[in-house]
Amino acid sequence: MKMLLAITRVIDAINGAIGRWVSWLLLAAVLVSAGNAVIRKMFDISSNAWLELQWYLYGTVFMLAAAYTLLKNEHIRIDIVSSYWSKRTRDWIDLVLHIIFLVPFTFLMTWLAWPWFWNSFRIGEISSSAGGLTIWPAKAAVLFGFILLSAQAISEIIKRAAIISGHLQDEVDVKEANEVTEH
Repeated sequence: MKMLLAITRVIDAINGAIGRWVSWLLLAAVLVSAGNAVIRKMFDISSNAWLELQWYLYGTVFMLAAAYTLLKNEHIRIDIVSSYWSKRTRDWIDLVLHIIFLVPFTFLMTWLAWPWFWNSFRIGEISSSAGGLTIWPAKAAVLFGFILLSAQAISEIIKRAAIISGHLQDEVDVKEANEVTEH
């Protein structure tokens, strides 16, 4: 179990660093969007490339931040229902559903995204819009996002199993205990 937990620390560190880095792409997307709007209004000049760049940046943030969101346990869930369950029940449900749904889905999407990206890269696919951008970087973000999410799903399964088996203390429990002692 120690080796598996060491692997989770590496996966978590990678996804944590990427998640923090990719947040800066939001600033870039906002600046591109604002700059494009100002130039369009002031000079009556428009460019599909700037619009597509904005979409690529937002899409990249969404795809690459998915694993970070899972790492931080900020993904969408039905808290109204799960709040009535014990922590142990929620851990078991997370473990089972990650194994049954999340891992197969992320693996399937990675498998499907590879040829989709590779073909685009191989032919140098360009947007059909006038002045559009090369498409393969956006498709690479989809592929890379699902690879990161697959790795994070495995990390979460290992951590959840370690928590259930008593090999790891849940960070949520530690945080809650620290908040209680601080007040």
